[in-house]
Amino acid sequence: MRNKRFFIVLAGALLFGLLAAISVTRYLSSAQAYSRNLNRVAVAKVAIPLGTKIIPEQIMVVQFPPESTPDGAFDTVEKLAGRVAVMNIAPREPITEARLAPEGTAGGLSAVIPEGYRAMTVKVDDVVGISGFVMPGTLVDVVVVIDPAEKAGMQDPISKIVLQNIKVLANGQNIDKPADQREANSVKAVTLLVTPEQAEKLALASSEGKLQLVMRNSIDQGDQQTMGINKRGLLGGERAQPVPEPGSLKSEQPAPQPKARPVRSEPKPVAAPVPPPPKASVEMIEGAKKRNVDFPQ
Repeated sequence: MRNKRFFIVLAGALLFGLLAAISVTRYLSSAQAYSRNLNRVAVAKVAIPLGTKIIPEQIMVVQFPPESTPDGAFDTVEKLAGRVAVMNIAPREPITEARLAPEGTAGGLSAVIPEGYRAMTVKVDDVVGISGFVMPGTLVDVVVVIDPAEKAGMQDPISKIVLQNIKVLANGQNIDKPADQREANSVKAVTLLVTPEQAEKLALASSEGKLQLVMRNSIDQGDQQTMGINKRGLLGGERAQPVPEPGSLKSEQPAPQPKARPVRSEPKPVAAPVPPPPKASVEMIEGAKKRNVDFPQ
């Protein structure tokens, strides 16, 4: 009886051991097959600022599933050495072709200038530079205050928006947002991304008038054509506008209500008083006396 129980326990142990071995073998086979199907993708080991020339020490290669591999990814470190980043790359973020400048591009500010554009620097102060809030990547409009007359003093100066939706490439010597906010407030110049035609306008405006930068929402790409303003128009006043919510679009803002005009009400005609109807009465004669008796209404 004891030998029978022993053989039963031994057979059960062998059976469970065989099942465990089969399960482990299948798991290892599927893991090996899965690892063979993974793609090698180069990712950033550390943060890579825009305009930086990439070195091998900043890159590592990891495994990505085929369905998660981004388009334009690189599989070796050697292919990325010497390339220049045109945008900030965070640690553990895949490095793709869209984040890099063309091969042979030098590092620095020139790497982030698109084809057909130019970088132009203008002098600013705390007022023109919007108290240090103009950071790389900010969109601004350029306003110039200029005397339109050929000879100074002949006419009143005019204020006019001459450039719209201009991207700030750098403030001072920073092409990225500085970590120290005090450094942002101490800049004396900003570099703008402009076309050659816009560069000509900006050069003339900076030499003939006084510039002012006007910050705009990063998603506001609209074009606003204005007539400009002089002293006479400035003293004409302005109607109050509803205050929009922070970050709201123009289509989401309430439309200004037109000023209501007072309505003159004509005086109502006063009806003439209607005389009461005559009372019904009967003349009564009593002997030598005569009197009238009124009937109730």
